[in-house]
Amino acid sequence: MAKQIRIGHRYTRKKKVYLRGFKNNRIFLKMTNELLKNTLLRAIHSGAEILRHYFEGTFEIQSKDTLNNLVTEVDKKSEDAIIDVIKSEFPEHFILSEEVGELSTASNYKWIIDPIDGTVNFAHGIPICCISIGLERDGQMLMGAVFNPFMNELFFAERGKGAFLNNKPLKVSSNANMEIACLVTGFPYRWASIETDPIPVFERFVRLGLPVRRLGSAAIDLCWVAAGRFDGFWEYNLNPWDIAAGYLIIEEAGGRISNFKGQPYSVYDKETLATNGKIHDQMLELISK
Repeated sequence: MAKQIRIGHRYTRKKKVYLRGFKNNRIFLKMTNELLKNTLLRAIHSGAEILRHYFEGTFEIQSKDTLNNLVTEVDKKSEDAIIDVIKSEFPEHFILSEEVGELSTASNYKWIIDPIDGTVNFAHGIPICCISIGLERDGQMLMGAVFNPFMNELFFAERGKGAFLNNKPLKVSSNANMEIACLVTGFPYRWASIETDPIPVFERFVRLGLPVRRLGSAAIDLCWVAAGRFDGFWEYNLNPWDIAAGYLIIEEAGGRISNFKGQPYSVYDKETLATNGKIHDQMLELISK
């Protein structure tokens, strides 16, 4: 008789599959990861449909903790659509999302969601914005996706399996000289919430004559470093939903990510430096002066 194996919210019948021994546990994990990936991609496309529908249209806009830290009704609709997909398969999983906050459970799986990263851009009709979804298992990022539906760019990474842009492998740049690097950064909306003024650090880079861009979406910044478009990115005071997916995409594309002390990175850190790995120490030296 076939054995029933619970995966997500479904029961899948597979002959000759038993949860005994390393081989069959590996098969089970592979089946689980495939369903997780499919769910992640369905969720991100579901949110993207909402963004496309409202882009350059009429929608409600509000301020959060500062005047220019915006949230729109589209953020909330996108978030609802994403969570609905995830909960349809994995109702027991932990959710951490920008607008709703924590939907806490005892699960060892945590979905970290930004329904629109780059909300200010979106609100002004600037098509540099995206959806970011990272999936953490036992405290370690397992997979993540970042999708800009207006440029039709879907970035995806799974731990140990590489990073991809529209199914094509990603690789960071090979530039090893910071003096000719192209960099990207961002600034917090709440200056009082950080100990370090980011302007002097920014000034150090631009006084070297370096091109430093500001796109307005940390998730896209990270992905563009992973794609070799930028050589490095730094920013203060980001939130887990801004960086969870991009963090793994950077690493799987061969890059390096740390805090400003060069220590191993956590998506819960408030200092983020992500580079191609070759200019990382050079950027650390300039940031820490």
